[in-house]
Formats: sequence, structure tokens, C-alpha cells
Amino acid sequence: MSALLIVALALIIDAVVGEPPNKIHPLRWMGNILGWLDRHISRKNPRTTKIKGFLSYLLVASVFIFISLLILVLARVYIGEHWGIEIGEIVWIILSAFLFKLTFAVFSFRKHCRPIQNDLRNGDLDAAAKKTQMIVSRKTEGMDQEHLASCCVETTAENFADSVCSPGLYFGLLGIFGAFMFRTTNLMDAMWGYRNEKYGNLGFFPAKFDDVLGFITSRMSILFIALAAALMRLDARSALRTAKNEHKKTPSPNSGWPMAAVAGALGVTMEKKNVHVIGSGPLPSIEDIRRAYKLVETASVLLIIIITIPLYVFIGVHVQLFFEDLMYKLLEMIF
Repeated sequence: MSALLIVALALIIDAVVGEPPNKIHPLRWMGNILGWLDRHISRKNPRTTKIKGFLSYLLVASVFIFISLLILVLARVYIGEHWGIEIGEIVWIILSAFLFKLTFAVFSFRKHCRPIQNDLRNGDLDAAAKKTQMIVSRKTEGMDQEHLASCCVETTAENFADSVCSPGLYFGLLGIFGAFMFRTTNLMDAMWGYRNEKYGNLGFFPAKFDDVLGFITSRMSILFIALAAALMRLDARSALRTAKNEHKKTPSPNSGWPMAAVAGALGVTMEKKNVHVIGSGPLPSIEDIRRAYKLVETASVLLIIIITIPLYVFIGVHVQLFFEDLMYKLLEMIF
């Protein structure tokens, strides 16, 4: 029951509260650490630079996993000892839910995309382009309405795998340890995973590890997109067919799966000029932005119910408690 409450509460926090302010968000702190490492790591030797990238991953992941487990142990054990077992467990459930919420996002793209939709309806392409630039890496200045809408639909689809499927699966299997293991990998890939002279070696390990962790979840994502499409009376068969036929069109080995599935379900084409064209039909409209994030939200809830909750109840929470007990023994040794 506690495990079920943790996942349910995390989803409620995501829907009602959303993301913490950027200044106090732990992922911002993680990014600051990576930025500091980026500025101070020497890249003279390719082989040693790859090793430094691997050690950087171990350092950052260990720090945030250690702090998370420490917080949970203090809540479950020490509050339980001084305020009662029931109070300790309640605090532990709330903190576990909050920490899990920090690693995933179901409803955030609705909040990002709605202002863009409003700008597009008002014909203010410049304002829409500036807001779109905040959620995609490509240059959006001068884009027409259809390509701005395509950016919104594409990033919403792509992030279903990274922001929901992967955190949901690895939290289900390994608890907080697994959720932060993946989130560190994914953030490092976003910051260092570029195939250029500066990051090609430093970001080698996080980029490859992100591909490995996302291999199953990206392919799993199309099943939940298709199921959500069927419930919403969209084209579930086209979602599966387009994902199968067109997932290789993206440079990333994983991102094409959810993108193609969403394109097929909506009956639209996603175009990133000089990079890829996925799907058949017209470029997305303003209304397709809303349909895209509703489709992904529905798929996300289905995944959490069908995958995350059962795995966490029967596996993940026990793995998490195992690591918490190790932390407790470590604290006993120290103090």
C-alpha cells in the first residue's frame, strides 16, 4: 500500500504542483555540477577524457543517489524513532513521492505548449518562436506556424520516452536508485552527448549509457501510444505501422520510435529541416499540439498504471529499502 501511495502521490504532485522553481530544482544543481566539471576537465588525451566522462557520471549519480537515500533514511528511521513509526512512514511516503516526481514529467509539456498555441492563434509568430526555442534545440526564429507546431508535437512525443517511460521503468525496478540513475544519464547526455571535438570523448559514456537505458523504453513507448490512441479514437494501427517503418529516420537510435508513433496516431508529418521527415499527411496544426500532449498524457498514465505501479510494488520498493538499509548501516558505522 505504501508503494502504491508513493506512485499515486508523485503523479498528483506532477499534475497539481508541477516542477519546483528552477533555482531550487535538484536537476538544476546537477546541471551546475556538470557545468563546473565541464569547465575544469582537461581533454588532451581522448582515452583519458572518456574515462573522466565515466568518472564524472559516477560522481554526479552517486552524490544525488546518496543524498536521496539519506533523506529517506532520516525520514523512515530517525523520525520513526522519535515521532512514531506511523509518522515516519507517512513522511517517508511523501518524500519518496517527491523525489520520484523530480525524475519524471507527465503534464509539463501542456504548460509549455499552451502559451505557444495562444501565440499562434493570435498570429504572433515571433513570440511563439521565442517560447518554442525554450523547449527545442534547433533555431526557431523565422519559422512558419506549421513548423513551430511541428516542434511542439515532436518534442512532446520524443520526451515521452525520456521523461516518463524510462523513469517509470527504472523506478519500478530499482526505486529511487533507478530513477536517479537514469535521470543523471539523460541529463549528462543532453549536456555532453554531442558528436563534436569538445564533447565527443567526454560525453561518450553517458551518451552510450543513455542509448542502452532507452533501448527498451523507447520501443515500449509505442505500445502505450497506440493504446492511448485507441482510447482517444485516433489511429492506433497507423501509430504502430509508422513507428515500425520510420523510426530510423532520426539520428538518435531511440527517439524515432515515440515520434513516429505519435505522427502515425495523429496522421501528421513532423519535419526538422535537413534532418528528418517523419509521418504522412500535413504538418501539424495548432489543434494537433493539443492532441499530441493529450495523447502523451494518456499514454503516460497508462504506463504508470500498467508498468510502474506493479513493478514498484513487487520489486522496486524492496530494492529501494535494501539501499536505504545499507545507508542506515553506514550511518551507524560513522556515528
